[in-house]
Amino acid sequence: MVYSRLKTEIPPRPIHKPRPRKHHNRWLVLIAAFKLAQALLFIAIGLGARHMLHKDVGDELAVLADHLRFNPESRLVNFVLEKASLLNDPLLRRIGFVAFSYAGLGLTEGIGLYLEKAWGEYMTLIITVSFLPWECIEVLRRLTWPRVGLLTINALVFFYLLQLVAERGRERMARMRSRSRQGAH
Repeated sequence: MVYSRLKTEIPPRPIHKPRPRKHHNRWLVLIAAFKLAQALLFIAIGLGARHMLHKDVGDELAVLADHLRFNPESRLVNFVLEKASLLNDPLLRRIGFVAFSYAGLGLTEGIGLYLEKAWGEYMTLIITVSFLPWECIEVLRRLTWPRVGLLTINALVFFYLLQLVAERGRERMARMRSRSRQGAH
């Protein structure tokens, strides 16, 4: 008898309907992948800077150039070795800090964009537009394909996100107006 009473008191389990799969905006996914790839690059730079602490960077690069069979008399090798002599531990720490900080921003941007969060879109807009003037100056200072390519990609990202955010804002305003009209009746 106790068994039958317990059986009737247990409510039936609700049947969960599977949610329809949400399709991601493919352009946001592409931008997110670009931001995540940038973050990985900056993580590698930060790790490299951290690895080079308390070492003679010039000697390490000379060994690497020899291992990769670069011509030791090359102007490029000599230029890189000269510049490497300027790197000291405090500068390497700063390079690592800035690289890891920028990687953190890139990861945050990429995740926010992939999840299609408004904060991710706004954050990417602000960061992208803040770097565009420097990229323009660098292109004007010295015209190279990588600089032009990076400027073009970042300008396209900025204008696409600006258009997307403006469109969503217009939709939000239209919903608010229709709600206020319904409430007035």
